[in-house]
Amino acid sequence: MFAYLLRRLAALVPVMLIVATVGFVIVRLAPGDPAVVMLGPDASPDRVAELRRDLGLQEPVPVQLLRWYQRVLRADFGRSVFEGDPVTQVIRNRLEPTVLLTLLAMVVAMAIGVPAGVASAVRRNSLVDQLLMGVALLGVSMPSFWLGLNLILVFSLALGLFPVSGYVPLHENWTAALRSLVLPALTLGVGASGLIARMTRSAMLEVLHQDYVRTALAKGVPGRRVLVRHALRNALIPVVTVIGLSMGTLLAGAVTVETVFAIPGVGLLVISSVLRRDLPVIQGVLLFAATVYVLVNLLVDLIYVYLDPRITYV
Repeated sequence: MFAYLLRRLAALVPVMLIVATVGFVIVRLAPGDPAVVMLGPDASPDRVAELRRDLGLQEPVPVQLLRWYQRVLRADFGRSVFEGDPVTQVIRNRLEPTVLLTLLAMVVAMAIGVPAGVASAVRRNSLVDQLLMGVALLGVSMPSFWLGLNLILVFSLALGLFPVSGYVPLHENWTAALRSLVLPALTLGVGASGLIARMTRSAMLEVLHQDYVRTALAKGVPGRRVLVRHALRNALIPVVTVIGLSMGTLLAGAVTVETVFAIPGVGLLVISSVLRRDLPVIQGVLLFAATVYVLVNLLVDLIYVYLDPRITYV
């Protein structure tokens, strides 16, 4: 197990190198002069030249990339051009709402998706099945910004149950922090719940026709116990894969949801950094998001062993 972990962690290195390189080159080759965009059209040529010199933009892209790698190896991701703070600190300051939002959205997605998928599989081809799968398809197809705006209209403006926008840090008031994330988490989690529901239904239908399930029922084991302890546990293996892949979708969706609800998280940081061409922050966020994504997928692989002991690591 330990050797497997080391091999997987070592395999992450080339993945991260590719992501970092592609992200760096795309950002550098984007149209327009980043120094002019950062300083504005009224900036003097001397100030523009000074900023280009500070950021090393006058050098060829491969040289810029090599020097950036040298700094990253020293855990130096540079400083935000606009905030003046180290990139790691800028990201850390925005991390709390994004992490909480993503986790709550995943809880919402699993709480809705898994029971809906199981109920749909057990009542295959019934009205309940068609209704649940129709709702799941609607959830997957629904744009998150449209759903978020409608939730604000109903639950914030009409009923006054939740704040319209903003975020209260946990250390100031944890209940207010959670209240401010309820609607964003619903907005983000509904789409992922549809995908999880459809995958759970498909996996459950396959498992429910296995011999060991029929044998357990023939022996008189209660149906609910067979469903939960025998069928669902094995059906969860492909579902866990979808959940792991959904983390990437949720992180990407957080950009839209944080913008709609004005949550000062990493997603909003991405938007503002791209608009202002704050290159060090953009590159730092890209590397951070890629690291989270590959680590989540590694965690998913480890969960496989718990769900199915027949799986061994070689």
